[in-house]
Amino acid sequence: MTQAPAAPKAARRRHDREIVALAVPAFGALIAEPLFLIVDTAIVGHLGTAQLAGLGIASALLVTAVSIFVFLAYATTAAVARRVGAGDLQAAIRQGMDGIWLALLLGAAVIAVVLPTAPALVELFGASDTAAPYATTYLRISALGIPAMLVVLAATGVLRGLQDTKTPLYVAIAGFVANGALNVGLVYGADLGIAGSAWGTVIAQYGMAAVYLVVVVRGARKHGASLRPDAAGIRACAQAGAPLLVRTLSLRAILMIATAVAARLGDADVAAHQIILSLWSLLAFALDAIAIAGQAIIGRYLGAGDAQGAREVCRRMVEWGIAVGVVLGGLVIVSRPLFLPVFTSDSVVHDTALPALLMVALSQPICGIVFVLDGVLMGAGDGPYLAWAMILTLAVFAPVALLVPVFGGGLTAVWGAMTLMMTVRMLTLWLRTRSGRWIVTGATR
Repeated sequence: MTQAPAAPKAARRRHDREIVALAVPAFGALIAEPLFLIVDTAIVGHLGTAQLAGLGIASALLVTAVSIFVFLAYATTAAVARRVGAGDLQAAIRQGMDGIWLALLLGAAVIAVVLPTAPALVELFGASDTAAPYATTYLRISALGIPAMLVVLAATGVLRGLQDTKTPLYVAIAGFVANGALNVGLVYGADLGIAGSAWGTVIAQYGMAAVYLVVVVRGARKHGASLRPDAAGIRACAQAGAPLLVRTLSLRAILMIATAVAARLGDADVAAHQIILSLWSLLAFALDAIAIAGQAIIGRYLGAGDAQGAREVCRRMVEWGIAVGVVLGGLVIVSRPLFLPVFTSDSVVHDTALPALLMVALSQPICGIVFVLDGVLMGAGDGPYLAWAMILTLAVFAPVALLVPVFGGGLTAVWGAMTLMMTVRMLTLWLRTRSGRWIVTGATR
């Protein structure tokens, strides 16, 4: 990190209050997606191992299709927060509306690609003959909810930039409850099987998107911001998000490679990988709650021209990330024999997952540093560096992971490669924050 004197106790307490006020509600909202997936995994897992393996492959593809556009949330948070720091709320919300229109356009394009290519995508992942039909069914139905998912991302970014993480928390809680009830009712009550799980998630996502739109539209009218699509504004949002798109594509490629390697190890391995990936996503989003607070706070400080405040809060958030990572790792070690039966009764899947989970637990402090620094640089609008750093990380990870089936080690070796990936990310992010080149003040970068 940038070398700077430690902040006085009063400043640290102020930063702590800011971080907690934004991070705690953000945590609840961030875990909505992995909790959706965990509910789906638990319900579908009791239908059979083939269904669970199919869900693992389809959900990896679906999450990839959505999360490559996560810049709709992250870039919007940073841009809106800068304008909030500069005192221009009308411009802040207008920036957010451009992001929402971009989300709708991208969502329609993704549906047009995924629906006809679903079987080929599933086959590309190496799904077995028993798992492939379930993966195709889940993917095609869930793809219909992608526009809603992208609107949720963009609108969440608007509210975070406005320093409001409580509203996304309330929407996430309602969406989670609705998703769980719909999944149980459609999978078991209506006897729709894995298709019912997909439909339940789609319906819940559109409900969440509708609520977000109501909130953002009210804010736009209050501050006199236009609701109409603006071609120049939408194009500017897309250009600002392009480096983050490259960064996210590289990250998703890493996760897809890991899933593809696990799929080639066998149904038990990919089923165990799906359970572990669901937990890893939950832990990642828990750590990312601090990063979300960082995006909003760093953007606001830089927008207001306070470079020293940005340095101090960056340092404090790293300390939070390490501490939370240690706690989460300990919880995984203690609880790993207890939660596996929630997802599956297959003893082979249990035995495959247990040693890999230990690897996940030991890597959590590293993950804490990575997610926090990632959030700091996003809040600063340092997208180009993040893109190049993630491309480098992919170049290191890919050959190591692809050699796992050759040299052995099974699923534990796959997650060892994932730990290597996070270590490389930590080093690249630490070097950047230490340099101070990310600190650029003003309403725009």
